[in-house]
Amino acid sequence: MQIYFVRHGKTEWNLERRFQGAHGDSPLLAESLNDIEKLGNHLKGTNFNGIYSSPLKRAFDTANGIKKAISSDLSVKKDERLREFDMGLMEGLKFDEASAKFPKQVDDIWNRPDKYDGKSIQGENYPDVISRGKSFATEKASQFTGVDDKVLAVSHGAALGAIMGGLLGYPLKDVRCNGPLSNTSLTILETLDQGATFKLIVWNDTSFLERDTSGTDAL
Repeated sequence: MQIYFVRHGKTEWNLERRFQGAHGDSPLLAESLNDIEKLGNHLKGTNFNGIYSSPLKRAFDTANGIKKAISSDLSVKKDERLREFDMGLMEGLKFDEASAKFPKQVDDIWNRPDKYDGKSIQGENYPDVISRGKSFATEKASQFTGVDDKVLAVSHGAALGAIMGGLLGYPLKDVRCNGPLSNTSLTILETLDQGATFKLIVWNDTSFLERDTSGTDAL
């Protein structure tokens, strides 16, 4: 079976280069609604067995936008395991503000996942996020076992980087080795053994957006 992982559409805080995390939740930008529709059109004809979303509004709205575009009768189910990485005291701060206040944590979260100490700023560590993401993925893999079964999971950039690196079996220090994920991007992982192992099929596809996604889209 395959899991189609989607990062939510771009938000006001993404544009402002601000940490959102597990509790901050700014609205989607107006142009993001068009991006979400484009992704939905790209996925038309794909038969999903389930649609799941982080409980945060930016992800839930993205999931519902895709659902509408593909004309699915499925309801979007919120799953706490898809919530964004809890970044504790960094949440709500602009990146430069966070770097000035918590320089080691900001550097480590992006560049040295094995050294990152989220507990020091009242947040999560990488193994915490990986564990809950693996729980979600292996549960769905055991629930939907057909070779053509597919589920859609809408989550967040930092969480998905950790979760998918964990599912692919990367060492903690290399968990982000495939690079950042853009807003409204699609990544597909496949398992042939009910979630025991996963392999990468597509990473950070944004071709359907038909525009440049550099800059703040990948923050």
